[in-house]
Amino acid sequence: MTSTTEAVSGAKAVRRAGAVVVRVPRTRASWVVRPRSVAVCVALAVTVACAFVVDLALGELNLPFAEVVAGLAGGGDGVTAMVVHDLRLPRALVALLCGVAFGVSGAIFQSITRNPLASPDLIGISAGSGMVATAGMLMGLGAGLGLQVLALIGGLGAALLIYLLAWNGGTTGFRIILVGIGIASLCASVTSYLLLKAGIYQVQQALMWLTGSLNARGWEHVGPLALSLALLLPCVAALTPWLIGLQLGDQSARVLGVPVQGARIALLAAGAALVAFGTAAAGPIAFVALISPQIALRLVRTPGPALVASALVGALVVLVGDVLGRELLSGIELPVGVVTGVIGAPVLLWLLGRMNRTGTGG
Repeated sequence: MTSTTEAVSGAKAVRRAGAVVVRVPRTRASWVVRPRSVAVCVALAVTVACAFVVDLALGELNLPFAEVVAGLAGGGDGVTAMVVHDLRLPRALVALLCGVAFGVSGAIFQSITRNPLASPDLIGISAGSGMVATAGMLMGLGAGLGLQVLALIGGLGAALLIYLLAWNGGTTGFRIILVGIGIASLCASVTSYLLLKAGIYQVQQALMWLTGSLNARGWEHVGPLALSLALLLPCVAALTPWLIGLQLGDQSARVLGVPVQGARIALLAAGAALVAFGTAAAGPIAFVALISPQIALRLVRTPGPALVASALVGALVVLVGDVLGRELLSGIELPVGVVTGVIGAPVLLWLLGRMNRTGTGG
């Protein structure tokens, strides 16, 4: 499912083509649901479910897929139930939920700025969460929910700082990106300084987390992340009409009745919070927020933000990255952030080259 904003005449044309048009109250915007988008999302959901089962089945003790499914349904023997429910299910759920959080957040930021390179891990949101969370871990404040709170403070603080520094009688996507890149560099430098001053054991823990790792994820990580998504995703859904309008540009958004600056602040806060909670649970997993919306848009073939498809692609990328990290090299478990970095770096280079060829790279 995906969305786009059109004038009334355009919405009628889409209806004649077979799409379903949902009117947005108190605005002149329309939410267009195309059959292709629905089909793509259903196919992605099935693929994510298969990847989830594979993630549960593979490990030091490989389990048949049928036993995994039976274990999830409450059947199977005691060993299977223990391995599935106690050891692997929390890790797989964290991977799934983090992928959803990063995918939706990336779609929000790229839609607000109208730039495919404006992902949270490139414009400083993830770096802000990582910096504050790292400082907390090194000071012994990262136990329990402390890491979630610290990452949230860092992400929202970075988003607020970006917005304030980009403000000049208003904000634009271009200024947000430029300021965000500077904030990302600043946060990365502070994080490096903190690691240089810390002890060896603390540095090892922090570096593993900063790489993006699902190792030793338990139910204590699933609960806060699931709760945060349960609260934030409905908020994003409610803000979707504004996001659709902002994607058309500030002037068109105002014509459609969108409060531009208020909408941008609300969406930046929602996107930053999604990144912060995902980062707190598994670290700043590289490039998921960048590539997921781009893959989703090319699958649904629509100009809208494709939030649902981006969430599903994000979940699939993290789940597949987790499987590859554990199974790619015999006897070596790679952090999921390393795998997504290897996948995402060529995509970033391709996006830069494409923007250069089309004259949108600046």
